Amino acid sequence: MFRPLRHALDRIVTTGYLRLIDADGCAHDFGDRSSSPVVARIADRATERRFILNPALAVGEAYMDGRLVIEQGTIYDFLELVFADLDYPSWPLLARLREGLRFVRRGLRQYNPAGRAKRNVEHHYDLDGHLYELFLDSDRQYSCAYFEREEMSLEEAQAAKKRHLAAKLDLHDGQKVLDIGSGWGGLGLYLAKSAHVDVTGVTLSEEQLKSSQARARAEGLVKAVTFELRDYREVQGQFDRIVSVGMFEHVGVVHYCNFFEKIGSLLAPNGVALIHSIGRFDGPASTNPFIDKYIFPGGYIPALSEVLPAVERAGLLVTDVEILRLHYAMTLRHWRRRFRASWHTAVERYGERFCRMWEFYLAGAETGFRYQNLMVFQLQLTKDQKALPLTRDYFHAAEQELRVRDGRFPPQPVRRARR
Repeated sequence: MFRPLRHALDRIVTTGYLRLIDADGCAHDFGDRSSSPVVARIADRATERRFILNPALAVGEAYMDGRLVIEQGTIYDFLELVFADLDYPSWPLLARLREGLRFVRRGLRQYNPAGRAKRNVEHHYDLDGHLYELFLDSDRQYSCAYFEREEMSLEEAQAAKKRHLAAKLDLHDGQKVLDIGSGWGGLGLYLAKSAHVDVTGVTLSEEQLKSSQARARAEGLVKAVTFELRDYREVQGQFDRIVSVGMFEHVGVVHYCNFFEKIGSLLAPNGVALIHSIGRFDGPASTNPFIDKYIFPGGYIPALSEVLPAVERAGLLVTDVEILRLHYAMTLRHWRRRFRASWHTAVERYGERFCRMWEFYLAGAETGFRYQNLMVFQLQLTKDQKALPLTRDYFHAAEQELRVRDGRFPPQPVRRARR
């Protein structure tokens, strides 16, 4: 085995048991051997060298191409052994230098004017819609669920997420709501059924737009919910409520000030905005190169220290911050297991290499949220301190009201007078 690789794994894998078979067929053991081994085979020496030079990209590419073969266990088991004890000083020196260069250049990768932003969205969200049917819930909620109880099903937890957001928005009859990054329409439709509000959803995905509009027609909500193919920067008017779920990760750090300035210009004087996004517990960093190249080009997961200064400069007030710690790890576990359960169908439709790429993405994301420095934040913003009730009790009460209603029958508007 390439000696630097062995030295790196000796430092990184300290718990569990990893057996790595090198290109010459020799087995090397790492960890404390406290469990059954995860056995992996590296196909060639060039791959061993890539693991040292650029592990954040090379491991995923090797798994996609069949040059890293898991002979016992799964790719999740392999990544769990690596990530459970991994910290930045344990990285090989060359990998740390490369990471530093990525950080310096991150502004170029995250420069997302309207045209480039649409191409980035098309790369991921305009894939064959059947792909998402393999692992998402029936409402196609492609963001972190909200687990009120650990044993909740995926459908239950995604419904709880929508309730949680609706309650925090403090909806009242007659309000205008903007959903930035409206996805397949599930949240916008839910909000329209939770109160007598008019919802406008904007997306850059043509496939998501078609699905959203069809759902609105099927549910008889075309007068209450409008979905448009539009960049958020092109939206005009004023809205009483603005919500954005799973879209902020695509804005790009160089656009944060413009994003919140736009939120400020669209938000009514007594309005409320709610941003739901993946975030980092630690400080600013760069995007994982595998995710940037294959999954979400132009995307970035921010630290709150990068977000809050832009909020302040836009003149907005932070009225509530909630951190969801392990909720996305639990969501991704459901997605990964569903994807694996549909493996043969997926391979027939998309091919083995594509499916290994998606499996690696789902497994890597889950371990990142479970063992590394990733979380989800919900940031509530206003222009006026008096825009919301004095304490948080208002949204706990609204959430319980929606919970009872959802448990009995599909949500219908909750009539609440405008304040």
